[in-house]
Amino acid sequence: MLRTPICDLLGIRYPILLAGMGGLGGGLTPPELVAAVSESGGLGVTGLTDVAPDDIRKRIARIRELTDQPFGVDLLLPASMDEAEPESLEAMWTRILLEHPRHVALTRELLGEFNLPAAPPAADWFMSPKVIREQVQAVLEEKVPLFAAGLGDPAWVVPLARARGVKVLGLAGAARQAERQREAGVDVIVAQGAESGGHTGSIGTTVLVPEVVDRVSPLPVLAAGGIVDGRGVAAMLALGAQGVWLGTAFLLSEECRLYPEHKQQIMAARSHEFVVTRAYTGKPARDVRNALIDRWERSGLPALPMPLQWVLLREVRAAALAAGRYDLLNNPAGQGGGRLGRLRPARAIFRAIVAEAEATLERLARQHWPAGAGERRQGA
Repeated sequence: MLRTPICDLLGIRYPILLAGMGGLGGGLTPPELVAAVSESGGLGVTGLTDVAPDDIRKRIARIRELTDQPFGVDLLLPASMDEAEPESLEAMWTRILLEHPRHVALTRELLGEFNLPAAPPAADWFMSPKVIREQVQAVLEEKVPLFAAGLGDPAWVVPLARARGVKVLGLAGAARQAERQREAGVDVIVAQGAESGGHTGSIGTTVLVPEVVDRVSPLPVLAAGGIVDGRGVAAMLALGAQGVWLGTAFLLSEECRLYPEHKQQIMAARSHEFVVTRAYTGKPARDVRNALIDRWERSGLPALPMPLQWVLLREVRAAALAAGRYDLLNNPAGQGGGRLGRLRPARAIFRAIVAEAEATLERLARQHWPAGAGERRQGA
């Protein structure tokens, strides 16, 4: 029962895609997790935004060692970036020092308030137009089956992908964004509701999905945001989606290299504790609430644009990591995270979602209401 036209488009058995979550140098969606999802009949996508172009090629090669099934690579393409952006961390930091002294002062305050000893920042990844172009080139030259634009406008990527037989997926948090993705020529659109982890919009999934489906039909639409089990998958199919894009559901997989402390945070958090903040990246992103997020909000300072905000917090991140203060590091996760409960292999998570989705669809197909029941309820 769990088969839709997108399965034929992507060459998969079930319409379930692993969201290409970036972070920890690709550790949130490592090759082992991607392969497990693809081998289970879905389509695994790895998020490699914070991975250098040469290493991107190595990750792709490793995935191909683990599976011969379709998979994808997710990169961020921020529309707000232009060619004037600095091309090095040093240049970005110099710009921040000169233009945003109050922000720099706040980071110094954070180190003191949280009693964090100074630690040298790592040779961190940074985002620039040049780096993004090189990342995209690496992915397309490897001819991966699917390129996912996790953020931004993929219009310039689409013709390059077409020439190499690569399908393109674009994310949208609003109907107007979905229309722009359609105009860009993408093959698949993800309607990502506000419940999602990481960078997200403000419209709830159950409102957004049918609106996007109606606006871009017959282009296939996947649903994302707050979907962590088979009941959610069935609900999205009922709203017109052809499948789902699941991220948070796999954060508690054994293959995901998320910090163990962060996995515990997700399991312990309630839905209202997954909050949207600009504190870490400069763009709205849903994370597990923590003391640093609260302190940033109390400061009243606006977040700097991406990627400057990420660079601004380099010293704080390094100091928190060195001190073992994982509670101060950003932990992107969707509002359904607290329902996940326990760690399991990715294949077990996938099988459970498929089984519950099929059981739900079968139950709904058999379910019927006695004649006149609706009228009796209305008149009660």
